[in-house]
Amino acid sequence: MLAELVDNLREALQAAYGDLCSLADGLTEAASWQPSGCAGWAVRDLLLHHLSDAQRALVALALASPTGTCDRDAVTYWTDSPGRADPESRELRATRTIASAYRLDALQTVYRETLQAVVALSSRVDPSAVAPTQGHTLRVDHLLATLVTEAALHHLDLVAHLPGSGPSAKALAVVRSTLDGLLGRPTPADWDDTTWALTGTGRQAAGPRERSALGLDANRLPLLS
Repeated sequence: MLAELVDNLREALQAAYGDLCSLADGLTEAASWQPSGCAGWAVRDLLLHHLSDAQRALVALALASPTGTCDRDAVTYWTDSPGRADPESRELRATRTIASAYRLDALQTVYRETLQAVVALSSRVDPSAVAPTQGHTLRVDHLLATLVTEAALHHLDLVAHLPGSGPSAKALAVVRSTLDGLLGRPTPADWDDTTWALTGTGRQAAGPRERSALGLDANRLPLLS
């Protein structure tokens, strides 16, 4: 069962990162300055932000150890590590400054090569090894799930105002599993994964149908951002 799960996560990561590389490589200069689904960030800003996430993944995978104690898993990782408060918008301003200085073709190249390196390294690291990241430790297979979740959500952000398809079904399935884990129960099977991904992360307001099904849990949204 574990081997099947890990293979699925590796395939989901390959699909998620491959789709993002194709999206990035297809950008024009004008498109790179279009707004993304992240307030205050253009498309190229968000690419740079996700590039830093992929670089973090490389470090975590390279430092994975066969021994150690985990204090997070694929679900609890999201309870405090990502999305730290930034009331002075320092990250936003720093990201905009650096992204503006990049030539688009240079950003596209380093983005593609870094994501491809993460996929390659993920296939070589023991999935039961313990990886350090964001001040916490979690198993490599759980780390992969967090990377897929982040990639799929930012894929939705990147195409928020641009033509293009969304994340793969494999990647969205991982997002759904993460959100259901944070919710503490499965959501209705007839909810489509994209809608739940957008609603569960606050990118889209919950409609009457969703609020009715969630009950009081609707007040907990967003479950992650």
